[in-house]
Amino acid sequence: MAVSLREDRTGGSVDHFLALLQDRLPLWLSILHDLSHRSGKGSVSDNLFPVALAGIDYYIDVQSAALPAFTSPNVTVRFRQAIRDTDLGPRTETTPLAAYLAAEQRLGRVRADADPEASARLLVAGCFHRAYIEMFVGADTGPTREASAREIVRELRLEPATVQQHA
Repeated sequence: MAVSLREDRTGGSVDHFLALLQDRLPLWLSILHDLSHRSGKGSVSDNLFPVALAGIDYYIDVQSAALPAFTSPNVTVRFRQAIRDTDLGPRTETTPLAAYLAAEQRLGRVRADADPEASARLLVAGCFHRAYIEMFVGADTGPTREASAREIVRELRLEPATVQQHA
């Protein structure tokens, strides 16, 4: 992927962005894939919290380098093609997360009417948005990363409502 995007000069913003992706993406994807081992263990919310927190951290790291790298439409087009060629598009992130949610749904630990694929996209989008806001307006303008991660997971409202028994 780096070769197909490289500009005529080395050390530019594209190289910096690609280096960050090569460094950070494997850990992020491993966190997502490790969810498959959590099905049926702990609570769904407790399992998703570290994922949301890691997602916020990941996007904070890579977004800061992405913006300068995409100031050229030519670079953007080449990047899109490289993503297609390497099959590293958005589904790379959402597929393992959706698979985890579907497994939990089969166990009755995620609401039957929840859409695992859409929920996975929403979790990733929430992490991306939190990172974007922090990058542009600062970390001190909203909830902490931890509080944001908890909010993202909670507001997906994936777990079935507990039935309250009246005495």
